[in-house]
Amino acid sequence: MPTRPRVLLADDYPDMVKAVSRLLANDCDVVGSVADGSDLLEAAQRLQPDVIVLDLNLPNVDGLEACRQITHVYPEIRVILFTAMSDTDVSQRLPGTGASAFVSKLAPVDRLLSTIKRLCVDRG
Repeated sequence: MPTRPRVLLADDYPDMVKAVSRLLANDCDVVGSVADGSDLLEAAQRLQPDVIVLDLNLPNVDGLEACRQITHVYPEIRVILFTAMSDTDVSQRLPGTGASAFVSKLAPVDRLLSTIKRLCVDRG
């Protein structure tokens, strides 16, 4: 495991991608981003991230289905579901997705980074 986790962002909102990239820049290598769920598998294969930060509301293939596909094909990649939906809404839909964690976009800004670090340490 590298000292800096390799992170792939999957979000269709460019300002969110920019903000998360800035947040993670000091501690992680953001290796790329996709704005469409149908592009995620190819990007994961090409970029080999340690962690994917995955929005649930993506065009073409929604985040939950993209998560299922990723964790089935690449079980070594940790997936963090990252959405503004409430914890209750998401937790009812999580079983069977293979996600490693859920982080609300409404949570304190350091929660995403601390979750990435925890997942990478747990994996090591």
